[in-house]
Amino acid sequence: MELFFKYLQYEKRYSPHTLTSYHTDLGQFADYLQQVYQITDAAEADHTIIRSWILTLVQQNIKPRSINRKIACLRSYYKFLMAQERIKVNPMLRIKAPKATKKLPAFVQEEPFNNLLDSFTFEDTFEGQRDRLILEFLYGTGIRLAELINIEPSDIELRAKTVRVLGKGNKERIVPLNDSLLLALDAYQNEKIRLFGDNNSVKLLVTNKARPLYPKFVYRVVKKYISLITTSEHSSPHVLRHSFATHLLNKGADLNAIKDLLGHASLAATQVYTHNSIEQLKSIFEKAHPKA
Repeated sequence: MELFFKYLQYEKRYSPHTLTSYHTDLGQFADYLQQVYQITDAAEADHTIIRSWILTLVQQNIKPRSINRKIACLRSYYKFLMAQERIKVNPMLRIKAPKATKKLPAFVQEEPFNNLLDSFTFEDTFEGQRDRLILEFLYGTGIRLAELINIEPSDIELRAKTVRVLGKGNKERIVPLNDSLLLALDAYQNEKIRLFGDNNSVKLLVTNKARPLYPKFVYRVVKKYISLITTSEHSSPHVLRHSFATHLLNKGADLNAIKDLLGHASLAATQVYTHNSIEQLKSIFEKAHPKA
């Protein structure tokens, strides 16, 4: 299994988040094999044993999306075992994933959130300016949480008003920066220099002890401010990524352009935002059309 995870990390270049999830999934599967079948080597499991584990997950009311991720993990693992000639038959070829209901991406309403960014008085401190920059970055660029906390000062090109982002699979893309974000960046940098001096840290966004930000930190910041404008339980950094894409689409932006900005590998991943846009169009139609 350790060879498998090294393969995913260094050859397939999976994200740290996916690696952590797969570690958990494969560990749970290994525990199941040992406890129920007294099998210590996953290479010995056949498709009937794998099906029994999936059935156990269903009976535990695990969400279909989570089950499908675990199945995807096993597919990768047994494909790896085949390549290593550890097994002669791939048991996953006879496994079908349960259908998962597709949920529309959650997003914040455009006007309240922009009013928050424009009108809220962020404290004129390092912490206040950092909070503002986190919100401006996530909503103004649509980048992922992992991409945000890994931005380095050298990734930002002020003259071109762009930031270089390292996305999934180590794919690099250039994302434009708006004027509001640049103002927030300037205010943050001034506070950062005042607090820590002119020595550039490895990462752009840091804690009060000049250490790189971590995911839970950003989650807390985003939740704190989104809760000021909505009672929705959806208040993660990814909601601002969804909002970025949805609001662009509502304003008539080209879907292919949004795909490139988000760093999606295929247009299929971006098309989910068209459903939110259609819902808005229906709402406008019902309010405005005389026959509605």
